Amino acid sequence: MSGPTPATASPHSGPAVVTPAHLVWRRFRRHRLAMLGAVMTLALYVGAAFAPFLAPFGPNEYQATYTYAPPQPVHWLRSDEDGRRIFGPYVHGLSVSVDYDSGRRVFETDETTVTPIVFFPRGAEYDLFGFIPTDRHLFGPADPDQPMFLTGADRLGRDMFSRTLIGAQVSLSVGLVGVAASLVLGLIFGGLSGYYGGATDTLIQRVIEFLQSIPSIPLWIGLAAALPKDVDPVLIYFYITLILSLIGWTGLARVVRGRFLSLRNEDFVRAARLDGAGPWRIMFRHMVPSFLSHVIAAVTLAIPAMILAETALSFLGLGLRQPVISWGVLLQEAQNIRSVATAPWLFLPGLAVVVAVLSMNFLGDGLRDAADPFSS
Repeated sequence: MSGPTPATASPHSGPAVVTPAHLVWRRFRRHRLAMLGAVMTLALYVGAAFAPFLAPFGPNEYQATYTYAPPQPVHWLRSDEDGRRIFGPYVHGLSVSVDYDSGRRVFETDETTVTPIVFFPRGAEYDLFGFIPTDRHLFGPADPDQPMFLTGADRLGRDMFSRTLIGAQVSLSVGLVGVAASLVLGLIFGGLSGYYGGATDTLIQRVIEFLQSIPSIPLWIGLAAALPKDVDPVLIYFYITLILSLIGWTGLARVVRGRFLSLRNEDFVRAARLDGAGPWRIMFRHMVPSFLSHVIAAVTLAIPAMILAETALSFLGLGLRQPVISWGVLLQEAQNIRSVATAPWLFLPGLAVVVAVLSMNFLGDGLRDAADPFSS
C-alpha cells in the first residue's frame, strides 16, 4: 500500500530586483516640478526642431503696412452671411491710420473683416531638419495678404511668433553644443586632476582658478572685438559656442575632481588596476559611470547658463548678429523706450528665455535629488 503522495514544492520566487536606474526614475517622477520641467524642456526642443513647420510665416516675411502691429486674439465662433454659426479659428482684420501729432501708426480692430486660420497651408519655403524642402506650415491665414500676428509684429512688420520659434533653434542648440564641449573638457581635466593628484592636480587647479578669476563681460567684449565684422554668421555661431565652452568647463571639472578623489582608493578601482586596466579605462569605464547621474544633473543645470550667456552676448551686440536669428538678437529690438512703451510684445523672446531657464533648472534640480535614491 503506497503512502500519501508528497506535495509538489512550488518554485521559490525571490524578491524583484530593482535596478539603480529604476530607483532614480521612481524618485524623479515624485518630483512634480522636475516632471513639469522635463515636459516643458522636451516641448521646447521638439518645437525648436519643427520650428519652420510650426511658424506660420518665414522669419524674413514682412508686411510694411503693419509695422509694430499689436497681437490679434484668436476667435472660434462666428456667423456667415446666411446667419449660420461656424466653429473654427479666425482673427479680425486691422485698420491702420496715422496719428500726425505723434507720427505713429494707430491700429484698430476691424470686426467686419474676418481672416480664417487654416491648417497645413502653403507658405514660405524652408528645409525641414536642414534637408527636407517643403512649403507646408502647421497653420496660417487663409488669405496670406491679410495680417495674422498672434503675438504682434516688429518694426518691419515681421511676425514675432514665427521669429521667436525659429530663434529657439539657435539659442537652445548653443546650450546643447556648448555644454557637450564643456562636458568633454570637464571630464578630461577634472578626471586627470582627481585621479593623479600631486603636481597634475595643482597645475590643473591653478589653471581653473585663473579662468574663474577672469571677469566674464570684459572677456566676452575682448573676444567679440577680435572677431571681424564680415565673418560668416555660421562661423560666429561656432566661435560663440567655442568661447562659452572654454569658459564653462571649470565648474564641472571641480565636481569631477572631487568625485575622483573620493573614488580612486575604492576597492573596485584597485581591482581594476590589479587586473591590468590602464588609467583611461579606469577613469571612463569604471569611475565615471559610478557618478554618472551627478554628471547628468550638473550638465542639465549648465545648459540654462549657456542659454543666458548667448542671450546676453547677442543682446549687447557682442555675440550673434543679423541675419542670424536667436532670442538675444531678437531682444535687441527691445532696447529703446518706444518698445517698452508702445510695443511690449517685443519682449516675447525674453519670456521664452525665462520659460526655458526655469524648465531646465527644475529638471536639473529633480535629477540632482534623484541621483541618490536612498536619501530621505
